[in-house]
Parts: sequence; C-alpha cells; structure tokens
Amino acid sequence: MDTLSYKTISANKATVDKQWVLVDAEGQTLGRMASKVAKLLRGKHKPSFTPHVDCGDNVIVINAEKINLSGNKWNDKTYIRHTGYPGGQRSLTATELFGKDPARLVEKSVKGMLPKNKLGAELFRNLTVVTGTEHAHEAQKPTTINLNEFK
Repeated sequence: MDTLSYKTISANKATVDKQWVLVDAEGQTLGRMASKVAKLLRGKHKPSFTPHVDCGDNVIVINAEKINLSGNKWNDKTYIRHTGYPGGQRSLTATELFGKDPARLVEKSVKGMLPKNKLGAELFRNLTVVTGTEHAHEAQKPTTINLNEFK
C-alpha cells in the first residue's frame, strides 16, 4: 500500500465554515449554559476542529436576565477585580453584578471557559450577549439551538 486512503484535514482561516447561532438563556443554569456556549465558540462540536484555529461559530445569547444560579451562589459567589493601585482590590457578588448588567454575568462566565491567550480573545469577540430578545444580528439569519439537546 503506497498511500493512505484518508487524510487528516487541518482547518485554517480560509477553509473554516462559520455559522451564526442563537441561544436562549431563559431558565438555563449559568455554568452549564456557559460551558456549552464556550464549546460552540471554540468549534469543538465540529468534525473539522483544529485547536489553534478559530473554527467555532458566532454565538448570540438572548434573555441573559433570565438565567439561574443554583444554591446560594447569588449571594456567595464573588467577582474580584483589581484597579492596579495598592489596596485596589474590589469585589461584587453575583447579585450586585446582575443588578448592574445581567449580560456581563454571562460574558464573564463564558470568557473564563475560553483559552487564556490570543486565540481566546479572538473567540470571545464572536460572542454577543443581549438582555431581552432583540439583537442587532437579524440580517445574519442565525439558527436557533436548543441547549437542552446540545451535548
């Protein structure tokens, strides 16, 4: 046998098939939803997945204000940031962050599940989180995905 009957295909920016996907966050648990959205952004659900290439989909998350957190996470979960000055550590509970902007709560949880490098920053730009059902990407005709049936 001289040659293999199959070839391993490595995707690149030119050969990637990117779709627009709509995800409804209503009634979803935050962490479980965020891990599925991160999988969609990364492209791990596709047979042509390549680790070093942005081969994932563009994801729109609607109804960010209708997510759930289990247990006492609304009061116990804290989000810590630092101003850069000495003694500049600031923290917010999940309730306080949700009160300011529910979309930021979803964005932070998805961003934490993406790679911490240039590729992760590029993948995060493919995410749009919206409170309510109106979004600015109707022209892309996104396909709706039911996360309860998505693995």
